[in-house]
Amino acid sequence: MNTNLTIEVDNLTKKFGTFTAVDQISFNVKKGEIFGFLGANGAGKTTAMRMLCGLSIPTSGKATIAGFDLYEETEVIKKNIGYMSQKFSLYEDLTVEENIEFFGGIYGLNDKEIKSKSEQLIENLSMQNQANHLVKSLPLGWKQKLAFSVAIIHNPSIVFLDEPTGGVDPITRRQFWDLIYDASKKDITVFVTTHYMDEAEYCDRVSMMVDGKIVALDKPSKLQQEFEVKSMDDVFYKLSRQAKRN
Repeated sequence: MNTNLTIEVDNLTKKFGTFTAVDQISFNVKKGEIFGFLGANGAGKTTAMRMLCGLSIPTSGKATIAGFDLYEETEVIKKNIGYMSQKFSLYEDLTVEENIEFFGGIYGLNDKEIKSKSEQLIENLSMQNQANHLVKSLPLGWKQKLAFSVAIIHNPSIVFLDEPTGGVDPITRRQFWDLIYDASKKDITVFVTTHYMDEAEYCDRVSMMVDGKIVALDKPSKLQQEFEVKSMDDVFYKLSRQAKRN
């Protein structure tokens, strides 16, 4: 295993009956890299991410996540990753502080670590006045930043972000990406899906999935050169038009 890589995937495949959702994808992700995992709806992104998080068993292929085998060490993988989705990341009927304590416990931190991390996180987000407020009372942008911070409270090797900035305004999205950059500087690998192609340009490298296959993978600037276009939006549209399945 290459110790500089946190994700190694070789011909990973997932079938549901006769339907191949993910079709022999292969790629590596480096430690501390911000890796964009892109594709239109139905391309296979979510299915692939579920496999990488240890939530779905592959049909075939190989993968190691944070150095652990995807088939044999799924429970260890779950302890070494963080996860955040747009749809569910926090408990709305718990306070900010209670959410931090709950997820700190889920990620295996002891009481002393949770107390220390909670104080640090609340200070970093300037949420001292909101610590005892219910999460449902917070603006969406604050919820997203809190959810990301909670997802990396245990200093995981990798954090998986599934469309984390959906519905928030451009300024808040930019602030959210500042948190991503900070995590990357601490050698946390960031694996992110997004529908915002301007965000794809913030990534170190991006892959593009079409019909369950990875059809392009490189730095955003290199992909724009390769496909002779001026933006990642244009790359996305050019590749997504190749899709044959709904």
